[in-house]
Amino acid sequence: MHRHGYQGRKLHRERDQRNALIKGLADSLVKYESIETTLPKAKEVVPYVEKLITKAKKGDLHNRRQVIQGLQTIASAHKLVDEIAPKLSGRVSGHLRIEKTVMRRGDNAQLARVSFVDDLKAAPVAKAAVKPVPEAPKPKPAAKPAAKKPAAKKPAAKPKAKVAAKETK
Repeated sequence: MHRHGYQGRKLHRERDQRNALIKGLADSLVKYESIETTLPKAKEVVPYVEKLITKAKKGDLHNRRQVIQGLQTIASAHKLVDEIAPKLSGRVSGHLRIEKTVMRRGDNAQLARVSFVDDLKAAPVAKAAVKPVPEAPKPKPAAKPAAKKPAAKKPAAKPKAKVAAKETK
């Protein structure tokens, strides 16, 4: 048998389970900005998230909807488009890095940490850069105290006459 033309890793899962796994890893990566997983899973999730970042950097409605479709939660999709993508605007590609960490104790699997290359906490958010300038307090003009006039009493309103309704039996 040949292996030509087969792309991607199966990760010992069916197609729908594999897609859900990649989607969940991508969601966690956006949410926590760094995840630790096995090396083959890390190698699968990086190109997936890179494509989502490229769409998020465009930021129009269609690409925002595609990012929402590619992640599990809408909140993480909005975080990617509104907070993370503007901080990554200086880079064309290569937004993520994979670092090998330790071998897992139970099955000796190679673990890897996936994180963003740029420091997301240091760069300012594009929307937060524009802050309204507080106006200087206006000085109050020194006014002369006005003489108080006695309040004129209004005539009390006369009570309306009640019309007794005739009861017919």
